[in-house]
Amino acid sequence: MENNKPKSVFKQGAISSEFIGESIAKHQTKTSIGAHNIFLGQVRADVIDNKTVAAIDYTAYEDMANQKFHEIREIAFGKFELTCMHIYHSLGIVKAGEICLFVFVSSPRRKVVFKALEYIVEAIKAELPVFGKEIFEDETHQWKINS
Repeated sequence: MENNKPKSVFKQGAISSEFIGESIAKHQTKTSIGAHNIFLGQVRADVIDNKTVAAIDYTAYEDMANQKFHEIREIAFGKFELTCMHIYHSLGIVKAGEICLFVFVSSPRRKVVFKALEYIVEAIKAELPVFGKEIFEDETHQWKINS
């Protein structure tokens, strides 16, 4: 019996520049690609009620979120002429300035990657059961409101 469970898109902690670079480098030899586009979501040191965000602790309903990532991915491949796509989201604590979301798309055409990436990131923000607890410098916290 085949396992149809989608591959996990979650990385524990921050998404490193090395991981991002390795993911991109895999596509350098593909001659059918004319354009790549990358979105990197970074934790901001927002000031809320005079307190500065030091980190975000991400949690998710992992099976449900992986399934939703897979659905977004399949819809994007159906809507846009894409060659490849990578989506990764952090779980656990990610400090201000570190990367928590990495989306990478490739296509034969440059205009496609811009439209596809915007669609994917907006769908992720609107539909994913991923939650962030903002941890302030004074070690208090609150649940993050998507922005």
